[in-house]
Amino acid sequence: MKRDWWNKEFRILMTLGDSITAGGWSSNRDRCWASLLARMITDYQRLPVHLVNLGIGATVLSTKNPRYAASTKPAADERIDDQVLGYTANGAPLLPDLLVIAYGSNDACGGGSIDLFCTEMESILRRIREKIQPLIVLAGPYYMLNLADRGADWSYATLKTFYEYNEATRAMAEKNNCLFADLMSTFAEADWLVHRDLVHSNDLGHRLVANKIFEVLAQNCSGLAMETKQVEEHIVPWRDEALLSADFERRHGKR
Repeated sequence: MKRDWWNKEFRILMTLGDSITAGGWSSNRDRCWASLLARMITDYQRLPVHLVNLGIGATVLSTKNPRYAASTKPAADERIDDQVLGYTANGAPLLPDLLVIAYGSNDACGGGSIDLFCTEMESILRRIREKIQPLIVLAGPYYMLNLADRGADWSYATLKTFYEYNEATRAMAEKNNCLFADLMSTFAEADWLVHRDLVHSNDLGHRLVANKIFEVLAQNCSGLAMETKQVEEHIVPWRDEALLSADFERRHGKR
């Protein structure tokens, strides 16, 4: 029997990542993948999910990444306590029951090893689960066009490196009881999904990221079907086939 990873509606969606998580370069906030994902989840729930977007551009997963000094601060491992476990709204704690972690692109571009990335990610997962038990989705790297000419600090990766990070993230998700969103296969190396800066996702790319993560959730979390299952009992007939068939018969005779 298929495993059901989450049998309740989601209340707090938290997205932890770098610039594409933050919205780069969607044309507005509503077209960022995190916002799109929140709307898709809400569309299938009785109550809306609350989005907390913790994306910060040019960040890396860990202070141990060799390009940490050149990155925007804080790294992900520096903000788990304050921003994930300590997030508040109007003085009240706001803890995620759904956490999407989308790191790896900058870590690869900064020359960090896959072993270091996996070790640091597993440390972050342990720290989170010592305090709370959200459903965690690990997203692999995004497809990018310019990996060779991003300046002295960020030109250490190739497309092959991204695929290797992707598979390492897949294995890490399986090992650590997380769901995995394979964004490299979702982009399918389609250049038109990338912004003209050759690095970030455009509006269409953001849509595909949101779609992929939602697909993974829908395939594994029965809680997303609770509302539609209840609605099924009360659906008013709305389909048009009978009228269309009757109109055809009126015009052409019964066949």
